[in-house]
Amino acid sequence: MLKKIRITLALLCYALVTLLFLDFTGTIHNYFGFLAKTQFLPAVLALNAAAILFVVLLTLLFGRVYCSVICPLGVFQDIFSWLGSKRKKAKRGRFKFVKEHRIARYGILAAFIIVFAISSSVAAIIAPYSAYGRIATYIFSPIYKLANNALAYFAERMDSYTFYSVDVWMKGVLPFAIAILTFVLIGTFAFFKGRAYCNTVCPVGTFLGFISRFSIFRPVIDKSKCIHCGTCERNCKGSCIDSKTGTFDYSRCVSCMNCIENCNKKAISYKCRFGESQNENSSVKNTNEVKKESVKTVDDSRRKFISVATILAAGTLTGVRAQEKSEEGDGGLAPIQDKVIPERIGEIVPPGAKSIINLKNHCTACGLCISACPNNVLRAGKDMKPTVSYERGYCRPECNRCSTICPTGAIQKISLAEKSSTQVGHAVWQYDLCIVTRDGVECGNCARHCPTGAIQMVSPDPNNPTLHKIPVVNTERCIGCGACENLCPARPKSAIYVEGHEVHRKV
Repeated sequence: MLKKIRITLALLCYALVTLLFLDFTGTIHNYFGFLAKTQFLPAVLALNAAAILFVVLLTLLFGRVYCSVICPLGVFQDIFSWLGSKRKKAKRGRFKFVKEHRIARYGILAAFIIVFAISSSVAAIIAPYSAYGRIATYIFSPIYKLANNALAYFAERMDSYTFYSVDVWMKGVLPFAIAILTFVLIGTFAFFKGRAYCNTVCPVGTFLGFISRFSIFRPVIDKSKCIHCGTCERNCKGSCIDSKTGTFDYSRCVSCMNCIENCNKKAISYKCRFGESQNENSSVKNTNEVKKESVKTVDDSRRKFISVATILAAGTLTGVRAQEKSEEGDGGLAPIQDKVIPERIGEIVPPGAKSIINLKNHCTACGLCISACPNNVLRAGKDMKPTVSYERGYCRPECNRCSTICPTGAIQKISLAEKSSTQVGHAVWQYDLCIVTRDGVECGNCARHCPTGAIQMVSPDPNNPTLHKIPVVNTERCIGCGACENLCPARPKSAIYVEGHEVHRKV
């Protein structure tokens, strides 16, 4: 029963966290965005005291249920471990007790802290939430969107517009390669070795493992009933049960309840550790007295077990909200060739990031903001962290989704009014590339679409009104939204592009 409760909660959390990376409508984020903010490392970076306290108290009470229920990478490993158990060679159990590699565990944790202080991008490769986020963003999300586009294709032919097609494109080569490598390595490791990654490499698992040594509720072996058959040991994916001595290594136990489920003698129960002394004294009873006792015992663990999360009902997604995709008034010029990224001197980071330094210091490169951006302006930079570019869209004034979903504080929440007055960069006009000066035709797209009125079309010679007007940028009013760059008809490079500011300011 306990195992079924854990699996139900774990799958529910796993599905909802995964949908946070897949849902491009923003519906899931409105209801379950808090699940990303309860992940341990993002909570630490965001100084989210409530989430940190919740995880620590949860671990002190019930052990490492965070790792087996809330952490998406933990559940990901459980899925592969379950698949591995279906092999013929694994039918009778494939694990055995392994002594804790304490030096390796705490050595990796110390190295992680040091490296993270120097370069969070490198350290985030093994951080559990970030590692799974890249898998969801760069592997699962494209598959999900392709399936959506297939549904949109067939629905359109039945005169239904419940679904609409979305762009599927490569948002970062390096994070994609790391996501593939992470998927293969951790999936294979879990398939054969269960939770070995969690209990050796994962820094969050090591930290919570130290706390779980003192957990109040934990699995306990009743030595008066245990016959040392080894069934619990062979089914422990944490390899933390020594069936010969009847003991647990609670720093590696993730409270998966496999041992309780598979013990034929009902010798293992989940109970308060303060009652263990009585259980130990019962082992000195005479064997004949034990046989006279009734075999049927009341399993109090079900009554004592408190569920980890109280996620009750996921809102039903009755339809995908349509999003305006047309670029009205773009001059009617179909793109002849794809735009190329301009060579910017200053990197552009999203409004709400405050500055490049703030984003770099807090971001774990999980990719949640990149996968959720409805305007296709966010992509992974050289360090796998989000950067802004306007080849596929521009940062619309009515959208602040990235600031509402970031769990680490790298992109802080801002209102739409604040966003419209935040300058992330300024536009730069290039005389040689503009079709007005190059081809001698009228345009004005940049001025028409500028939401702040920072671009005006003026005559290059006031004494000659017959000349076509050229754009002039007021850098004090420009907020760097990229509408001008995105809608510029010049190809392959836009005649007007945005230079990023290292520190954002209000206009």
